[in-house]
Amino acid sequence: MHQNFPGQFPHIADAVLKRGHKVAAIGGSGIKGRPGVDVRRWTLSRGSTPGLFDAATRAEADLMRGHAAAEAALKLKADGFTPDLIIGHPGWGETLQLREVFPQARQMLFGEFFYRSQGADVNFDPEFERSTPISDFRIHAKNMGLALAYCEADMIVCPTAFQASLLPRGLQERVRIVHEGVDLDRARRIPDARFKLPDGRVLDGTKPVITFINRHFERLRGFHTFMRALPSVLERNSEVEVLLIGKDSPQVYGGALPDGQTWKAKMLAEVGDRLDLSRVHFTGAVEHGEMVKALSISAAHVYFTYPFVLSWSLVEAMACECLIVGSDTAPLHDAITPGVNGLLRDFFDPAGLADTLVEICQDPAAYAPLRAAARVTALERFDRATVGVPAWLDLIDEVLAR
Repeated sequence: MHQNFPGQFPHIADAVLKRGHKVAAIGGSGIKGRPGVDVRRWTLSRGSTPGLFDAATRAEADLMRGHAAAEAALKLKADGFTPDLIIGHPGWGETLQLREVFPQARQMLFGEFFYRSQGADVNFDPEFERSTPISDFRIHAKNMGLALAYCEADMIVCPTAFQASLLPRGLQERVRIVHEGVDLDRARRIPDARFKLPDGRVLDGTKPVITFINRHFERLRGFHTFMRALPSVLERNSEVEVLLIGKDSPQVYGGALPDGQTWKAKMLAEVGDRLDLSRVHFTGAVEHGEMVKALSISAAHVYFTYPFVLSWSLVEAMACECLIVGSDTAPLHDAITPGVNGLLRDFFDPAGLADTLVEICQDPAAYAPLRAAARVTALERFDRATVGVPAWLDLIDEVLAR
């Protein structure tokens, strides 16, 4: 069960198919098919109720999606499919009614994120947010669907210790911490890599390159802190080139800007006149192979984040033996040990980040042990084939044996 199947589960579906199990999937109308999987799609017959009490809006939407998914499950049941185990992402409410449809089935639910008004992604950055009782109530109410779903779960699988820590105490005994895994065969440093810029020039790492990756440039992933650090870095090192990979979009996790403004536009308006833009390269989204080339020539890879879900791109950067300069925030503590396999810096200190980047770019080779250790950590904790899939299969066996 996943609104965007296969979501985090493609390799899990493939692995249980390989074991000889029968597999079906239920998701939203736009989900893709997958070989060997009986895919069913649900659609909504109505939208949210106009004028509904604001804090109840998310709960209503979750219940509507749960109802639509349950109707798809009833059709699956009528066709003769009754599961022994349901693996689901409850984040959109789709699993809410499954106990009513399949009362005997075990449930393993993905523990991606439990909302908090304090201590997570909201009310973290006082420059952009101010906590009020009403806003805090609204955030807390977003958990209604999740809480009901997790109460029905036989097991909750969280990718990292930080994500597990967000769940209420009463649910902790059901939690297992297993990362779904990243395909690290596809993420490894390419010797003598070359990255072609949008203007046709080529970077080969002979001059220091600083890399930064966001799916969409946004404050939640520290884009503003990074941009504020760049003027000092470029001024103090005339050879540094900066690669920013990602989309320039107003649709972001960390709060949209007024009038459709993007974070790139906002930050260029703030610091652009102090940047040598001939050395700051916005590539847009790139193919995965091109991203690996960029990471392969990186002298320093900056990954800043609010207390939120850890990005696969961080793991891939570690696997490419990048020197990680991360924010000293809770998600990074699940991946980076400062001075061992990377560096952590204050999220709110652009000047401190600039000092660190300048020091690294003066002698990138001095950090070779940290780069090597980063790949070792990625393989030990996050590799899909050797860690993620085997651990998930063990959990599946544990649940089915109950």
